[in-house]
Amino acid sequence: MTPAAPTFLNRGGAFVVAQGVLLGLIGLSGVRRRHGHPVGLPLMLAGVALGMLGGRSLGRNLTALPEPLEGGQLVTGGVYASVRHPLYTALLLASLGWSVLRGSRSSLGWTAALAILFQFKANHEEAALTRKFPEYAAYRARVKRFVPGVY
Repeated sequence: MTPAAPTFLNRGGAFVVAQGVLLGLIGLSGVRRRHGHPVGLPLMLAGVALGMLGGRSLGRNLTALPEPLEGGQLVTGGVYASVRHPLYTALLLASLGWSVLRGSRSSLGWTAALAILFQFKANHEEAALTRKFPEYAAYRARVKRFVPGVY
């Protein structure tokens, strides 16, 4: 008898659902605002650019779930040479940019909640990556989590 395939929830699906809900709340809570600050646009664009670089670096290893794909490889090159979770950083930058651009305090609050969620999701993901890839521990020791050279 073959073992059952991991389910969506077993692979960290609750994080993905919570992330989707928070991103929706961020977007919706900024829709009616009009008097934000234009610095939000460059933040959003930086988030989009970083997200594209991260997705390109991951290639076929890309998944929204915090568990690595079966048969996936550890990616430490490209933008991953500077930060361990560029896609989380990208979403936070874009969300922060949206909040500032729209002048929405509630959107900013939901962005803070997203940052907290990403901290927990990254913890889960890093534990899974350490189990699957023994070399992840050395990578983790030399590359910061969300902000290159800082955090």
